[in-house]
Amino acid sequence: MTSHEIDYQIYGEEMQYVEIELDPQEAVVAEAGSFMMMDNGIAMDTIFGDGSNQTQGVMGKLFSAGKRLLTGESLFMTVFLNQYHGKRKISFASPYPGKIVPIDLTEYGGRFICQKDAFLCAAKGVTLGIEFSRKLGRGLFGGEGFIMQKLEGDGMAFVHAGGTLARKELAAGEILKVDTGCIVGFTQNVDYDIQFVGGIKNTIFGGEGLFYATLTGPGIVYIQSLPFSRLAGRVWAAAPQGGGKSRDEGSILGGIGNLLDGDNKF
Repeated sequence: MTSHEIDYQIYGEEMQYVEIELDPQEAVVAEAGSFMMMDNGIAMDTIFGDGSNQTQGVMGKLFSAGKRLLTGESLFMTVFLNQYHGKRKISFASPYPGKIVPIDLTEYGGRFICQKDAFLCAAKGVTLGIEFSRKLGRGLFGGEGFIMQKLEGDGMAFVHAGGTLARKELAAGEILKVDTGCIVGFTQNVDYDIQFVGGIKNTIFGGEGLFYATLTGPGIVYIQSLPFSRLAGRVWAAAPQGGGKSRDEGSILGGIGNLLDGDNKF
């Protein structure tokens, strides 16, 4: 194997974290900001890209970092190396309520396609690349744009899904229609395209957008019930805006509640 072999355990329900056990000189690569805690003896280092081209000179590092820039991620990642003489543990947390999905790339032919912000961490040696859409409609209206993230290698990777996770195994030719924002990822043999909802009433009043994704098997698909964009949109819509109504809108108390809890300033 070219990737480091790591053991892991996932804890929690709504706000999960993954605990990874590292043998001496084993390492894990993670997105900046996902670190939660670690045992003493693990060294942290910031690197360009995913660390897969660190032995290929400056151009290799720039190429690796450039791929991440195209997917909208930071140029830098963090690698955690166990320098202790025994096993050490390190944990990474979910960025928002949902589920952490362990992806064993050896079970998926060494490649897994996921949305751009789904990646959490992986064994060092796993390559984070870009997957270009060759279909104009998918790139313009698919919700994920022309570029998705591609995980390659023979190690473990961990991605994050919002809300509740659904895992669907599609037979050859079987089609699954999904909201474009609810796709977490899929195996390399799945064909991803978009389809117009159709119908004037559906288009204008349906509230589900103009397009949905079609995923055609064979392969495995992961779907999330609450993508971060939808969560953020609902929080923003519910938050009081300048001159807008307060959170007591529709209540019997109305503004009296604000007086009682001190929200109104005099």
